[in-house]
Order: sequence, then structure tokens, then C-alpha cells
Amino acid sequence: MAASPTSSRERRDLLFLALAAACWGLGSVISKRAIEEMPPLLLFPIQLGGGLIALALVMRANGQPLTGSPRLLARLGVLNPGLAYALGLAGLTYVAASLYVLLWALEPLLIVVLAGAFLGERITGRLILLSTVAAAGMALIVYEPAASGQWPGIALIVAGVICCAAYTVIARRWVGAAESTAQVVLAQMAWALAFAVVLGLVVGLATNGLRWPRLSATALVAAVGSGLLYYAAAYWFYLGALRRVPASLAASSFYLIPIFGVAASFALLGERLEAWQWLGVAVVFAAVVAIIRLPAARGGQEAGLVPESG
Repeated sequence: MAASPTSSRERRDLLFLALAAACWGLGSVISKRAIEEMPPLLLFPIQLGGGLIALALVMRANGQPLTGSPRLLARLGVLNPGLAYALGLAGLTYVAASLYVLLWALEPLLIVVLAGAFLGERITGRLILLSTVAAAGMALIVYEPAASGQWPGIALIVAGVICCAAYTVIARRWVGAAESTAQVVLAQMAWALAFAVVLGLVVGLATNGLRWPRLSATALVAAVGSGLLYYAAAYWFYLGALRRVPASLAASSFYLIPIFGVAASFALLGERLEAWQWLGVAVVFAAVVAIIRLPAARGGQEAGLVPESG
């Protein structure tokens, strides 16, 4: 029988992964308010800038150096959230929002495959099965019968998914060499912000759209607040856990994002869940708990891809 993680470090890492998922889910809901008044290409740099400033102030207050992140890890910010966000944003113009979320369910599955191929993690048949079950539960949570999309949008979103999956695998390989998780997050946000500003300028000039819309204080607070959650806090929790846990285990936390998202929508926006969505929540929760209890999810065992019977 597989033993469940019991050490304080294991519990802390699992808590960090859950908190990262919570920040991503809640941040997505809060950003809905901001995007009512501003285009996504404006929202993105405001989110990154707000999160960057807040994290820098916290680090400075704690006497922590702002620089020192390895260059490779810092520049990963261009890949994710930079390029990944841009691709997803472009694809979202061609597909329904629910289909957009469904396509992102491919990310943790792809991370599992890449972790086995490039990190030598022990990817068992049971892990693949449970990951597929969790993805199915995630699909139930966000399912809308009328969801549709065009192939160019699907292709762009899948490209963004690949960028994010590659980010996790590369970060898992090198983040342990960094002295400070906060320094890594800060540096990645800085690179992502530079990418977002350049992208916004290029697109704005190309479309003659370099106009600052009139924004309410509520929209600005929502933009900055969602950035604090989505980029500063979430990546700090995620990379903090990724230092020690296998990438395949870290990927399972992504299945929890819709659960926190619908919970926040229920609490903040008064939205209600259908019966199939409650079923999806139960399926995801059960599958993620089962993944955590797998022996391969503990201690970063580094064998090859192996079948598992029984």
C-alpha cells in the first residue's frame, strides 16, 4: 500500500502547491473585473508591474537582495508568463472561454510526459491514469455545451500550453541552484514585463491602438490585485515547492485551479454550479489526492518510464 507523505517538508510543499493553485484561481476571477475596462494587452503589464513592485518592496523590507537569480531562470519569464500568455491571448480571440480552459488541461498531462522524458522521473501507468481522470474532472467543471472554437485559435493555445509545460520542466531542472525563490520570481517577472511592454507597443502601433482608456479606481485595484496573486504569490509558492517535488507531482496542482476559480466565483460573483460541475470537483479532488499518495510522487524518484501493475 502506498504511504501518504508525512514529513513537515512534504506537507509544506503540498501546501505551497495548493496555495499556488488558489492564487491562480482567485487571480483569474479578480482579473474579470479589470478586463471589463481595459484590453488584455494593457492588463498584462499592469498586473506584472504591480506584482513586481510589491514583491520588490517585501524583499527589500526583509533585507533580501533583489538580484542574484541565475540568468537562465530569469529569462524563463519570457517563455512563461510572457510568450505563453501572448499565445493564449491570441488564441482566445478564436475560441470560447470554456474551450480555452479545457485546452489548458493538457498542460499537466504534457508536463508528466516531459518530466519522464527529460528529468528521468518515474512516470507510472497509474500516474498517467489518475492524471487523465483529473483532466476529465476539470473538463466537467468548465464544460459548456455551446463551447466552440476555430483551428487557428486552438493551435495558438496549444502552443502556449507547450511553452508552460516546457517552463516547468526547465525550471525544475535549474531552480534548485538558485539561492532565493523570490529572486527568481522577481527576475522572471521583470523579463516578462519587458516582453509585455514591447508586445503591447508593437501591437498598438500596428493597430493604431496606443490609447489609454479611462479606467476606474476599481478596475486598477483589480488589475494590481490580480497581478499580486497570479504572478507574484502564485509563482513564489509554485517555484518554492518545485525545488523539491517532482515536476509530475507539481503539475497535479493545476487541476485544482478551476476548483478555486469556481469557489471564488461563487463567493465573489454569486455564480452557481451545476450538478455536473460538483461531480467534476469531486473527481478532481479524489484524483489529486490519489496522485499525492503514489510512491513515485514522494522524494523525486528518478527512474525511467515504467509500467505499473495492480
